[in-house]
Amino acid sequence: MREAAAWVAARARSVRIEPGLIEPYAAALPPPAPQPPDPETELVAGSREARAAFVLCLDAVNFGSGWWPTIRKRPGRSGYFTVAAGLVERFRAAPWTAAELQALDAAALASVLGQDPEHRLMAEFAAALRDVGAHVEAEHGGSFASVLDSAGGSAPALADLLAGWRAFADVSIYEEREVPFFKRAQIAAADVARAGLAELRDLDRLTGFADNLVPHVLRVDGVLRLEPALSDRIDAGELLVHGSPEEVELRAATVQAIELLAAARAAAGQPLAPAEIDAALWTRGGAPRYKSRPRPRSRNTAY
Repeated sequence: MREAAAWVAARARSVRIEPGLIEPYAAALPPPAPQPPDPETELVAGSREARAAFVLCLDAVNFGSGWWPTIRKRPGRSGYFTVAAGLVERFRAAPWTAAELQALDAAALASVLGQDPEHRLMAEFAAALRDVGAHVEAEHGGSFASVLDSAGGSAPALADLLAGWRAFADVSIYEEREVPFFKRAQIAAADVARAGLAELRDLDRLTGFADNLVPHVLRVDGVLRLEPALSDRIDAGELLVHGSPEEVELRAATVQAIELLAAARAAAGQPLAPAEIDAALWTRGGAPRYKSRPRPRSRNTAY
């Protein structure tokens, strides 16, 4: 993933990294502040099996940012946290089994999430959850905790396992080369560790999680420079085509910029892992300065 992202970033025509800003920007980055779990959007109680199922299900549907302006959001909640809150309520009442996930349809899921069953995301979410159920049933005896244990305590191994499921698929093509991002598969590994569901080593081997908010933060802060035509399209709210050169360049440059920031922190003796830098930037994206400007949006199942 790192090699492919660096390869794209070096050839990018619409997005470039400002090398002179890497060192000072890295030095000014605060470590991500510990966030206490929010019981309305995280399943903080229940068996390990139920909580493992919740994390895998939530991260399987942790996409749809291009559709967020079109869904019914809960008061004070973003699109992601609206979905998370709906899943928490369902899991508190009765966690889905692997068999139940395989029978899930858009209408049933829309009822859980408080959404229009005809909304495109409901069908996409339901398909992802059916895929999770099928893999858990066929390969792990119906046990979600077994999925975590099969990684042998390795965060990259867990991400690699999930990346092989259609529910977590995230590979683009750039100049006829495959460019893997595996945003949600990697987040799932990080979330498993954060929730204390498994002790995972090598969390520092995860890359940045290439979504649309972190590149937006890096763009607003000047670390990423976009060609004027691309900037104008984003500012106008135009949707980017998933897999287009511009969209792949934006994601790849984000991953590479985070790698450079991590290297600068390490050189200064203040190491931050790429996932920690990603978390700090994602949190920063909630500030008014970033929320007041349009972010890049693309309708896809990757992020």
